[in-house]
Amino acid sequence: MKKFIALVLFGLIATSSVALADSSLIVVFPPPNHQTSTEKIFFLGTAPNNGQVLINGKVINRSQSGHFAPSFPLQLGENLFTVRHNNQTVQIKVTRQVTAPVVPQGLEFAPGSLTPPGDIARLPGELICFSAVAPSNANVSVNLANQTIALAPQPQQVQLPSNLAALTGRNQPTSQPIAGKYAGCTTVQKPDSESFSLLYGNNIISGAVVRDANQEIDLGQPQFKLTLNGQTITQPGTGKIAILSPAQLPVAEVIVDAGVARTGPSTDYSRLTPLPKGTQATVTGKEGEWLRLDYGAWINSKETRILPGAIPPRTIIRSVGYRRLIDATEIVFPLQFPVPVSVQQSDQTLTLILYNTTAQTDIVRLDDDPVISRLDWQQLIPGQVQYTFNLKQSQQWGYQLRYEGTTLVLGLRHPPAVENRRRKPLSGIKILLDPGHGGKESGASGPTGYLEKDVNLAVGKLLRENLLELGATVVMTRDVDKDVSLPERQAIITQEKPAIALSIHYNSLPDDGDAENTKGVGMFWYHPQAHNLAVFMHNYLVKKLNRPSYGVFWNNLALTRPAAAPSILMELGFMSNPNEFEWVTNPQEQEKLTKVLSEGIVEWFKSVKQK
Repeated sequence: MKKFIALVLFGLIATSSVALADSSLIVVFPPPNHQTSTEKIFFLGTAPNNGQVLINGKVINRSQSGHFAPSFPLQLGENLFTVRHNNQTVQIKVTRQVTAPVVPQGLEFAPGSLTPPGDIARLPGELICFSAVAPSNANVSVNLANQTIALAPQPQQVQLPSNLAALTGRNQPTSQPIAGKYAGCTTVQKPDSESFSLLYGNNIISGAVVRDANQEIDLGQPQFKLTLNGQTITQPGTGKIAILSPAQLPVAEVIVDAGVARTGPSTDYSRLTPLPKGTQATVTGKEGEWLRLDYGAWINSKETRILPGAIPPRTIIRSVGYRRLIDATEIVFPLQFPVPVSVQQSDQTLTLILYNTTAQTDIVRLDDDPVISRLDWQQLIPGQVQYTFNLKQSQQWGYQLRYEGTTLVLGLRHPPAVENRRRKPLSGIKILLDPGHGGKESGASGPTGYLEKDVNLAVGKLLRENLLELGATVVMTRDVDKDVSLPERQAIITQEKPAIALSIHYNSLPDDGDAENTKGVGMFWYHPQAHNLAVFMHNYLVKKLNRPSYGVFWNNLALTRPAAAPSILMELGFMSNPNEFEWVTNPQEQEKLTKVLSEGIVEWFKSVKQK
């Protein structure tokens, strides 16, 4: 991948290259006028072996074929680099940007530093917090509905690394002072008065406006005030503050097949179990276009609709149904409302939690099932009922959740029926191969400009031939160079229900990665049902091919998230490593790789069958 797995999988990075016309010196990365926030950057390219390659006068190391990927430090602002090979020259400008807000020197707030950054709504009594970046030794406050909240200077705090840092081994927190950061919080209580005045601490707040739609109390925009050296300015916040009426909270319904539930109000927050279409929950908070649901998760309002006049969804549950299909067991939960749910897997259990639910259960039917050995349930706390499926095998083969009206259906897939044929050990097994990227999504680029999408497809086709010879049924998300979106790839897995799904990729690094030394095979999984497959295939490839290990990672990636089958993403080498790139693009090594991959798949099915 071009600029790191988590970014490239979502199509955020395009490949670019720089080269003089009719020259044999190629610099693939960084592109011209590149901007970054990192302290260093690597250069990826190639040149013939008849001469040295110098970057800003320094001779750099190269592979046997002439590829290079050295790293250079960056100063803040513009950095000019000259790459030279014999009489050929490439000049590249890299600008290192400042990520933290610059503390103003005069009477002003730092642009974009006022928070909340948009409209928010909270329940009465919840904390409402404000912050700003302003000159040191200033007095900063916020006026909200005729009341004043003082913002205090903030001390040193711990700065957490990004999620990507875990993939480079540099995920250590750092302590740093917060220059010019001011913050403060308050609460607002709604009294019973019909005048809708607001109680702030022991004071009555006037001037609030009632919104007719949901009886929200609109406190208006916060007004930030800054006083420095006897001078004062005010600046409105970028959003409005509202207080929700507990007696008239809106009810949201999920209108997409799988509503993305998160731990917080943006895509930066972690995913929770997707909410099946039709799920209903009370809205207890708002932040921009995000809604907080009553069981604690946040969801984008674009994936929901508000149900006019609906009361907070609460349900009882009595009997639990059971039906066995050819390839799956379905457990049926009749409910009064389609409430939020979550799923947790472990080695030999699958746990389902129903929220806003109270049990009146006396009877549960469960026959001698191919998958489930026993079903246990308990009322965890008021409003939460937990169902634990004890499974007969440690390997789970996929599950699906859906609502049929107000009835929740959980489908647990049966193990694939493997036909015992010595020469065709994968007979009866359907395997999905997903050659990553394609079309406009080029993925990573090697030192020569060779694109990841092309090697993914080449390896995918070779692997398909090997698997077909072993008796498998093979489905591919693409077998030509074309665009296939991530949702389309996920939908193919859900529709085809393969025994396993393998996404084929090659890796790269972020700007400050050590491209010269980072290499090896990596495996990525998300659901516990895919963990054993990821570990087994990683160890098998490393041992049989004598390849370096990059590691096995739990990772929230589009092609590891499908729950309908054990799904993993394989990073089979680094496009950005000059030496490993030669192995990645060698046709004989590709054939050897796909042969070992197919053998590893056979051995994995044998291993899980014995458990």
